[in-house]
Amino acid sequence: MGFFNTLKNQAIAAAKEGMLSSLGVDADGTDGEQMTKSQYEESKPDELRKDIRMISGCQDKQTSADVSNVEQFELPDPAGQAGGACTSTLLRILYADEKVPEEDLSFAEVVSTMREQLAEGNYTQVPQLSSMNPIDLNAKFDLVPESATGTRRAVMIGINYVGDRPGELSGCHNDVHNMKKYIMDVHGFEEENIRTLMDDGEYEAPTRSNIIAAYKAVIAEAEEGDAIFLHYSGHGTKLRDQNGDEADGYDEALCPRDFQQAGMIRDDDLYDILVKGLPNGVHMVSLMDCCHSGSIMDLPYIFKGDGSQTEMELDPEMNLDAFIECISGKLVEFLKKSLGL
Repeated sequence: MGFFNTLKNQAIAAAKEGMLSSLGVDADGTDGEQMTKSQYEESKPDELRKDIRMISGCQDKQTSADVSNVEQFELPDPAGQAGGACTSTLLRILYADEKVPEEDLSFAEVVSTMREQLAEGNYTQVPQLSSMNPIDLNAKFDLVPESATGTRRAVMIGINYVGDRPGELSGCHNDVHNMKKYIMDVHGFEEENIRTLMDDGEYEAPTRSNIIAAYKAVIAEAEEGDAIFLHYSGHGTKLRDQNGDEADGYDEALCPRDFQQAGMIRDDDLYDILVKGLPNGVHMVSLMDCCHSGSIMDLPYIFKGDGSQTEMELDPEMNLDAFIECISGKLVEFLKKSLGL
């Protein structure tokens, strides 16, 4: 059997090499020259064309702000300032005094204004917009496009880590309540289609298993034309990468309420559940208000709100070879079937 297994592996490796070559990636796992956006768009498979966007409170290397110091938090790789200023800043722009702006704002204006307001508060974090496909940054900012005429569903998660010393946050529950009011008042989300998880003793507990179940459920219920909004306000962290798909050697991760017992929710988990599973024709936006959140959903296009960009660019820090493999998670099974193995 060893001889035949060798032949199978060689056939699969050859097919993979051909696919990666067509995408402009070296088969040895290292990237050649960075692909241009046009090359990437022409080459990428359909699985990479889903309508997914994310607003994150900071870049992967940064922490976000809610409390003064988390150096003593019992979290992997704690660093400096941490928490959740992203949500409140975004709502200050989009829903000040519970009113929408009189004039439409573009994607670029919203993200850049977020950075300006954070800087005024002496926060160094740089908010980031990322997406599966390039976005016209001059287009009107909207959580739900006019084309999404179906059901609007949301999963809202706020974790204050009540009782943790150190580690307790103060604003995550408020983030969820305020954002929930915004999406219901402005975007027509209905209470029955919003699943809320908070560690306040009233709502469903934001444990690892409950968060994963909520994410799986909202994806399973989605149909073409629907819109999904995901909001997470809590701790985020970095963990040593387990499968080689991170250029910096670290996975980004969410910290559920029971992370010390049940573990973290890695970006690989989020990708498998939310991105791979998303039906075609469903619009999904995620607001990740936590530390180290810049690429927590592994989306290839980014726009940083620090004035360094005028359009969305492919993330230069993304390990494209591993990214393609992760996104094309059915690749090996597909090759085996195609090759009759």
